[in-house]
Amino acid sequence: MNSSYSDEHFLISSLKNGDAKAYTYLMDMYHHKLCIYATGLARDDNDAEDIVQNVFIKVWKKRHQLKDAFSLQGFLYKSVYNAFIDYYRKQKVMLPFEKTYIDELSSIVKEDPSSLERLITLMKSEIEKLPPKCKQTFLLSKQEGLTNIEIAEHLNVSIKTVEAHITKAFSILRKSIGEKMNGILFLLFGRATCV
Repeated sequence: MNSSYSDEHFLISSLKNGDAKAYTYLMDMYHHKLCIYATGLARDDNDAEDIVQNVFIKVWKKRHQLKDAFSLQGFLYKSVYNAFIDYYRKQKVMLPFEKTYIDELSSIVKEDPSSLERLITLMKSEIEKLPPKCKQTFLLSKQEGLTNIEIAEHLNVSIKTVEAHITKAFSILRKSIGEKMNGILFLLFGRATCV
């Protein structure tokens, strides 16, 4: 593989000139990362794969329109995001809270596309570190989608205890993740997660 492709200007120029090896390099560099991102958005591996494939096909077909001085990584993540939004609109009506979280995820990608994987990994790690009862209650709520009443019955505790554990979990996670917490939780669990 031509190491010159690691220079973004050379890579863009090569793509515009129809260099198939440059296209292969681009796919090797970004396909896996974009699939992880798309899976988080679409919540389905097959749909994510389709979205990413379509983005790469579109990039190749419109390679002549690539601008010389721009970030390919940012462009690819933004393209996957836009393709997901188009896909999502065709699949179902977007609820207002879902739009809020998806917009939040888009802002994370705009700032630093590679930070998304880091934040997801950090979130998973911080959830694992929660105190046992707190973690169990939090996951029953966010991962399983149980109501506080259902959790209280399942664990044989009071609703106040359930609320206290969930509030504690959010407090701990917010300290670690910051203001991007809700978007990352939505990406992980696919539902509104505010306390």
